Amino acid sequence: MTKAEHILVVEDDASLARLMREELEEEGWQVAVAESAEEGAELLARLQPQLVLSDLRLPGADGMSLLREARAMPHPPSFVILTAFGSIEQAVEALKAGADEFLTKPIDIDHLLLTVSRVMENRRLRSEVQRFREAFSGDDFHGMLGDSQAMQRLYKEISSVAVASGPVLVIGESGTGKELVARAIHEESERSQGPFLAVNCAGIPADLLESEFFGHAAGAFTGATRRHKGIFAQSDGGTLLLDEIGEMPMNLQAKLLRVLQEGVIRPVGGESDVEVDVRIVAATNRDMEQLVADGEFREDLFYRMETFALHIPPLRERENDMEQLAVRFMERFSLQQGRDIQGFCPAAVEALKRYPFPGNVRELQNAVERAVTFCHDGEIQTEHLPTRIRNYRDDGRGGTGSEVRAGLMDRLASGQSLPTLEELQDRYIRYVLDQVDGNKRQAAGILGVSRQTLYRKL
Repeated sequence: MTKAEHILVVEDDASLARLMREELEEEGWQVAVAESAEEGAELLARLQPQLVLSDLRLPGADGMSLLREARAMPHPPSFVILTAFGSIEQAVEALKAGADEFLTKPIDIDHLLLTVSRVMENRRLRSEVQRFREAFSGDDFHGMLGDSQAMQRLYKEISSVAVASGPVLVIGESGTGKELVARAIHEESERSQGPFLAVNCAGIPADLLESEFFGHAAGAFTGATRRHKGIFAQSDGGTLLLDEIGEMPMNLQAKLLRVLQEGVIRPVGGESDVEVDVRIVAATNRDMEQLVADGEFREDLFYRMETFALHIPPLRERENDMEQLAVRFMERFSLQQGRDIQGFCPAAVEALKRYPFPGNVRELQNAVERAVTFCHDGEIQTEHLPTRIRNYRDDGRGGTGSEVRAGLMDRLASGQSLPTLEELQDRYIRYVLDQVDGNKRQAAGILGVSRQTLYRKL
């Protein structure tokens, strides 16, 4: 911590004031001393200190009047009251008036130094939070950023479906921000004061899904030693996001349909139904109609959820949003990492524009975080971007087309047969994994499958 901040000590006991000043200066703080509230008020206006340590009883005006004067300043300092006449009533009065701490005399110096350190650290954290709020508020929609027509249309659709009560199906490629959309629906709705829970249907083992969703009674199965309140019951009165809904097993789909139609659940091992008032938002990056055609998803459940379907545009279809998002992420990570990053050089901007971002906004965010990490100050250069972005060249036929064609020509030239579809799929999966340095979460997003499906294919 840097200790260039000013501390103002207002104390009429000269020996105590001198001791406090010496101890605080020994810790690296800049300290000024006043013997009265009037002198303290003059130094308060002139020095603009970050912390005031003031005796409660002073010649003339008291410490409480100085506290009120300090709280009226545009940027009020933190305030610690000191008094030899400590009482609960005085402590409550001082804290209600805006004091941060209340210490009684005789002052324990170690306790004082610890209190000062804690108060100043809390002040720094509050200032940091305020900086974040000022930097990242006012021009977004519930955390989503973008002025493109596609996003403006999405914002209006969110506001429209938020006033309804039926389930919502959010469709979008991985990394487009489906959970942000779900949260926006919740925050725009009358349920905004209720709970918002998100669960990944592919992230829970199939044999535990029913128990996690609907809960279970004590003794329902081996290991169920006590009653468990499921996700639906926990979401009562609020919104539940079912992410990767396409991965939900068929037997559970039937029970979900019953919840949507009747508003009741039955815990595993339970003897009676339990009413729940939950709004369902389901999200997927899969082709749901194809899943229905393949018999992997119930048709009646799909049409029940599709009444309010929202399609999130991929980043490549959002006109100039990419630059706006990149700058926002740069500002965020610069603040987090304490870097003085001014922007992107023109070549870096061109590299970002050229790249199609198959991983969408999440991939852009990760790329900018990496760039900020490797750029210590000034402008982000192309060398700070991930290799796949700075080296990307669009061949006009899908990016990797030239490599695929080259491989096919090599096989034909050597007298080998053409590869099977399974071989091509395997080769492409491994190509994508290589491009994202083995990150299976990111690879699954680019391929448009769940991580569970990717592991199965591997």
